[in-house]
Amino acid sequence: MTIRVRRIYDAPGDEDGYRILVDRLWPRGISKDKAYVDLWMRDVSPSTDLRTWFGHRAERWEGFRERYTRELDAHGELLDLVKDIEHHRGQVTLLFGARDEEHNEARVLAEVLTRHPDHAHH
Repeated sequence: MTIRVRRIYDAPGDEDGYRILVDRLWPRGISKDKAYVDLWMRDVSPSTDLRTWFGHRAERWEGFRERYTRELDAHGELLDLVKDIEHHRGQVTLLFGARDEEHNEARVLAEVLTRHPDHAHH
């Protein structure tokens, strides 16, 4: 079972499995039918305050990562939901709209999910 991270603007591939958009705002310039999004999980994205503070500034990346990880700790049920989908579909792709492929919330979310215990299936 795997969790991948991709830009929503990249052409979808068969290997994407279940595609989840993890941005709070719908990415600019892409229509809902072109995006092939199975689920839009706004609530798992960083809080508006955190997103505004970060502003995709690389020098704030570590702080963003830490603070977003803490926010995600409070969203265990959403993490469980993603893990559940991964369990059933075998492959989940987290989609993001940011230009920066390294410094974005989907990366942090993928890291957290990889460490998150799989409650539902013990």
